[in-house]
Amino acid sequence: MVRAMLGPYLVFLCSTVNGYEGTGRSLSLKLLQQLRSEGAKTGMANGASAASEGAGVSGRTFKEVQLQEPIRYAAGDRVEAWLHELLCLDAADRIPSVPARLPHPNECELYMVDRDTLFSYHKASEALLQRMMALYVASHYRNTPNDLMLASDAPAHVLFVLLGPVDETQNVMPDILAVVQVALEGAISRKVAQNSLAHGNLPQGDLIPWTVGQQVQDPDFPSLSGVRIVRIATHPDLPRAGYGSRAVELLARFYRGELRDPAAAGGHNGTDEAAGGAAAEAQAVPQEEQAGGDLLTEKVGLRKGLPPLLVHLSERTPEAVQWLGVAFGLTDGLLSFWNRSGFQPVYLRQTPSDVTGEHSLIMLQALESAEVLEPASAWLASFVSDFRSRFMSLLPGPFRDFAPALAMALLQPQLTFAEGAAANGHTPVRGDGSPLSPYDLKRLQAYANSLVDYHLIMDLTPPLTRSFFAGKLPVTLSAGQAAILLCLGLQQNAVDVVARALGLPGQQVLALFNKAMRKIHDHLRASKVAAIERTMPQASAAPSLLPHAVGVDEDLDEAAQEVQRVMQEALKPEQLGHYAVTGDLEAAAGGKVPASGLVSLPRTAAAEGQGQQPPAPLYKKDRKNKHKSGGAGRGKPGKKQRR
Repeated sequence: MVRAMLGPYLVFLCSTVNGYEGTGRSLSLKLLQQLRSEGAKTGMANGASAASEGAGVSGRTFKEVQLQEPIRYAAGDRVEAWLHELLCLDAADRIPSVPARLPHPNECELYMVDRDTLFSYHKASEALLQRMMALYVASHYRNTPNDLMLASDAPAHVLFVLLGPVDETQNVMPDILAVVQVALEGAISRKVAQNSLAHGNLPQGDLIPWTVGQQVQDPDFPSLSGVRIVRIATHPDLPRAGYGSRAVELLARFYRGELRDPAAAGGHNGTDEAAGGAAAEAQAVPQEEQAGGDLLTEKVGLRKGLPPLLVHLSERTPEAVQWLGVAFGLTDGLLSFWNRSGFQPVYLRQTPSDVTGEHSLIMLQALESAEVLEPASAWLASFVSDFRSRFMSLLPGPFRDFAPALAMALLQPQLTFAEGAAANGHTPVRGDGSPLSPYDLKRLQAYANSLVDYHLIMDLTPPLTRSFFAGKLPVTLSAGQAAILLCLGLQQNAVDVVARALGLPGQQVLALFNKAMRKIHDHLRASKVAAIERTMPQASAAPSLLPHAVGVDEDLDEAAQEVQRVMQEALKPEQLGHYAVTGDLEAAAGGKVPASGLVSLPRTAAAEGQGQQPPAPLYKKDRKNKHKSGGAGRGKPGKKQRR
């Protein structure tokens, strides 16, 4: 809203950014920082040219005036000084200096801060508190006295600091490189969650469980335990140095149980240690002072017997949690940071913030837990898939003005596919749920061949783009082609709007769009061909032919030997015995030859008994019947038969 008020005229902006009446550093970190950079560019340019070019914010001169005079107290009033010191309102002036030697992020370790000791008003504890609040104020745009109260006594909040290598031989305050504040959320009974979701009444607190549970209408998610990163602050002079990523990495490893040393932890978690610290404090206070509960008789003094201020994570047993989460105003830098840290988006608010103009985003990282039967990657993947589907549906509406790079970072589409993935593609459907018709494919083919204008296929662009960003259209595209598809197909912007958003000429945008559509058409055609081939009969594979172990010549030799053996077996004397004639030769020689010319020699009984039985007669008695019936052997009977 403030940016909309700026124009080619004189504008006065007035805001209180410090003190208990301050509005926080949103104005200075968001708007004023942009105006300072643009004012510096204008001052370097020629005044006349700048006046002619600048019809908006970028061409105007920026002047900043600070008022340090108190408005509630007299100058130098001790009450105001005490109030500022108590609430850490002047922490911006106590930002720690950059260490002389910057350690590598891998050399840094994360320590848990004992809040009882931190707010005990000891000298060392107070110095650490002032440095922590200074980093809060310098790196975050929302800072109120309520933040200090939450950090001091909110039962579910935990504080961590990232420190470089600590030299225990020197009694000096270590350099703080990052501060992390988390809150334990969840562990809500399923009955309470069902009742609240059914009536639409969400209790205060537990931001992520109630918000995500309402969005996905899942009463089981609020019952899971999780850790929400309330804020993470790094040194303002060390941006993008890797300390914030290192702090998040160690925090995730801590809650996974990877940093726990059983010998050092001793089986105590944060709740036990907090109770132990309170018991030690109660023992240090005399009995008569514990009895007095009113402000008039209570004796305020430095507490004794407090636990150590900083505790290494290896000495702590983490709480059993199933997820890590974060909620923040969506910007390119923050989204990139949390994506690199392994978080995935699950919820994006449709209306922007009235203060910053940013949409609130919730991202989660699943942690494996024995208390959840379903794998951590499974339930989170379903939430992420639901978010992407809903985000694509809302891109033409409340998210239409999103920058292409920001929308691409939220969707994180797969741009490269294997060559064999074309056969596994999904057939896109139109808005009414019907598949693409042959006429649609013909129009797409005509545009891919540059025969028609792009207006002819603009109705096909949304379903094709949704299928691609859902991973169901395995087509390899470049980042520029995917961004153009997103702007034209999902956000449904005009070509000139896309050209301005990408900083490209309109003709180049259309050329890249044509290349993307040509690849999509080739994939759809290949999918159709593969589907038809699967319905056709497939040729059976020929059996594998192997050479014989015996060659042809050897096989013929073996066969000849077998035939010769059979012949020799048949010509043995015992096989020819029944053909022998054993009659009286003298009688045969002295006899007369019959008129028929056939000589018949009778056989003796001894000859008949030798050898095998004679073969069956050539013509049996029933042979006549066969000849009479026209069977086989039909013909003129022989002489012996005629007898």
